[in-house]
Amino acid sequence: MQVLWMVVGAFLFATMGVCIKYAAPYFNTAEIVFYRGLIGMLVLWLLSASQGVSLKTAHPWMHTWRSLVGVTAMGSWFYAITQMPLASAMTLNYMSSLWIAVFLLAGALWSLHPRSGKPRQALNIPLVITIVVGFAGVVLMLQPSFAQEQTTAALIGLGSGLLSALAYMQVVALSRMGEPESRTVFFFGLGCTVAGLVASMFTGFSQWPGWQAACWLIPIGLLAAGGQLCMTKAYANAKTPRGTLVVANLQYSGIVFAGLYSLFLFQDQLGWEGWLGMALIVLCGIAATIFRARGVASVAATKS
Repeated sequence: MQVLWMVVGAFLFATMGVCIKYAAPYFNTAEIVFYRGLIGMLVLWLLSASQGVSLKTAHPWMHTWRSLVGVTAMGSWFYAITQMPLASAMTLNYMSSLWIAVFLLAGALWSLHPRSGKPRQALNIPLVITIVVGFAGVVLMLQPSFAQEQTTAALIGLGSGLLSALAYMQVVALSRMGEPESRTVFFFGLGCTVAGLVASMFTGFSQWPGWQAACWLIPIGLLAAGGQLCMTKAYANAKTPRGTLVVANLQYSGIVFAGLYSLFLFQDQLGWEGWLGMALIVLCGIAATIFRARGVASVAATKS
């Protein structure tokens, strides 16, 4: 069942990207973040109330930091979606596994320094190769974007993946502290609402385009909340390490959905370099997840 939840969640996030594309001519990125947060927050408030989950938290600063990083990542991703082919923007945001692998590699390298004060860690050579090939895929995929003078959007999209990795690590930390997922998602929605409103005061509010155009904002919030809840259920139902590994890798199905949307809805032309780069990123993301899981298992076995 967890497999179905993850695939549905990935489909909802890809579909949310379609709605952002259609809303972009009428609203700027800050406004889209605001409405996405407001609608998502209301949905999670109703869900938490129905489940009897209190929204009072003992870790307000952790939620604040998670929201700050997560909202910045999401705003960067939304901007990339409005400026780039949907499949490319989705792929850049889904690079969190590769970025986490980079963090682990940096930690291992730092442990080799005499002043680190940490136990020396062996370099995971397969993980190093995976990172190099993965970023070669990024260069390939972004060739069409550079050719079309979308360099700024490409770099911002790449940054969204990096920040998403940091946000994911914060979510894991909150989960270990016993915070219910619905509470974490609610505070993230609150952060989106506040940050989007403040940013809109500087970027300005768009002229109201009428309900026919504004109706694209409603599914953005609903699909985002639904996608987060589906992915939460997927991880919650994955009771074994192998199940968790399968669920983590199935998130890349969102890139497949985004690729189909790009082809059939927006007629995006990515070229062979773009498609090859996307394939390399997906394969390396899956490989990085597997190598990380093996590394954690080997460390646990050594300690035992």
